[in-house]
Amino acid sequence: MRYKYILVLTIAFVSCAFTASANYAFDARCMQAYRAIFDLRLNEARSLIQQEKQLSPQNGIPVLLDNYVDYITLLTSDNKADYKRLLGQRSNRLDALEANEEESPYYLYSQAEVYMQWGLLKGKFGDYMSSASDLKKARNLLEDNAKKYPDFLPDQKCLALINVVFGALPSNLKSVARFLGMAGNIEGGVSQLEKLRTQVVGTKYAFYKEEIVFFLCYMNIDVLHKKDSYGKLTAYLNDMDSKSLLRMYLQGYVAAKTGHNDDAIANLQALPKANQYIQLPVADYLLACAKLCRMDTDSYLYFLRYINEYKGENYIKDSYLKIAYYYLLNNDEDKYNSYLKLVRSKGYIADEKDQQALKEANDARPDNDLLKARFYFDGGYYAKALAQLQGKKEADLKLQRDKIELNYRLGRVYQLLNKYNEAITCYNRAIAIGKTSNYYFAANAALCIGNIYESIKDYNLAANYYNQALCMHHHEYQNSIDTQAKEGLERINH
Repeated sequence: MRYKYILVLTIAFVSCAFTASANYAFDARCMQAYRAIFDLRLNEARSLIQQEKQLSPQNGIPVLLDNYVDYITLLTSDNKADYKRLLGQRSNRLDALEANEEESPYYLYSQAEVYMQWGLLKGKFGDYMSSASDLKKARNLLEDNAKKYPDFLPDQKCLALINVVFGALPSNLKSVARFLGMAGNIEGGVSQLEKLRTQVVGTKYAFYKEEIVFFLCYMNIDVLHKKDSYGKLTAYLNDMDSKSLLRMYLQGYVAAKTGHNDDAIANLQALPKANQYIQLPVADYLLACAKLCRMDTDSYLYFLRYINEYKGENYIKDSYLKIAYYYLLNNDEDKYNSYLKLVRSKGYIADEKDQQALKEANDARPDNDLLKARFYFDGGYYAKALAQLQGKKEADLKLQRDKIELNYRLGRVYQLLNKYNEAITCYNRAIAIGKTSNYYFAANAALCIGNIYESIKDYNLAANYYNQALCMHHHEYQNSIDTQAKEGLERINH
């Protein structure tokens, strides 16, 4: 009896000691694993996480880092089979984190981070209602944690990101957010992140700076559509490890999206290819697009590499279309037609770019001058784009589509050359002859005029053109254009 009593006491003591030792320690090894994740050295990160689990089995941070590895893996691969396979880990990790030490700022934060990362991934893979639900849970946990630990800066990173995500939802998903009582503000969220980037410097949370910069790059480019952000974002990236694959990819990405095409090609061609880094097929796609914009003779090779190595669903049709256009511009009729057939038969139409590629493949062939001007413009070669267009007249073009596009393309070039009067004239002509068509040119022309008037603080005219964009229906890129027009109206009405 006495033996049983001592045994029970011993078990209880060991159990209490085991529970008491549970903790959240972002120690040197965890820090090393976190940095490896954001250098895209995921195998090294996995090894470090496993070491930490063996040496500190009660540390909750490796559970969070495991989730980071899956998060980055799925962001970079777009692999739906991997998404379905890895989704089962979400609940296991949340259970493990909930069983850890409650009196730590990382207790609620780490759970919120897992909810947030899976919320973003679910949205990426089309599970919108579940995505919004996870993001709402994340926000609630973060707000509770911020009240308990107001000086815990990582909360602000996630809250800012969620703020941007709900502010940037396309029109067709706003109802899901409203149903869950969620709202967001893009400008507010980005401002939070900009502030946090400097706040973490010199603190024990300074290691989060690279993740903050990662989000700021995508928000400035993909959400705010800031073509003038190249200098600022490049300066941010200069603080990252010069050997980081992520840094070099982001430098190429930012350059490509802001009209610094030669810099984009230089950075993307210099990406490290060592086995320690993950494969990044999207870099080949981005490089292929940049090379096509410069009319490089090897651009099609990078599209083919992307198609062969990529395991996701996005940009397959778009890649085949761009290969077809490469051959069209090089007067190879047979290969042009051959790749057009692949646009129709291969890939998916989940992404707007692929939807557009399929539509173009089934439409009349483009005018070569307009096509070249389009690629030159996308690469930031505005003088070349203008030279390609200046000899063209509406009367020279047979198709109504091409007449609209000529005016639209001229407007785009003039706008980026800061010749606003000429741009507005061309855009208005595109609207006049294209507002009832199902091409995106007229709607985007109205959006662009709205942007011009907003930039010079003529908010009445800006609102007028944003509303014109919203009044055009059943055109290409409907969701994107409508979302940007509504964002413009929100900005000028605040």
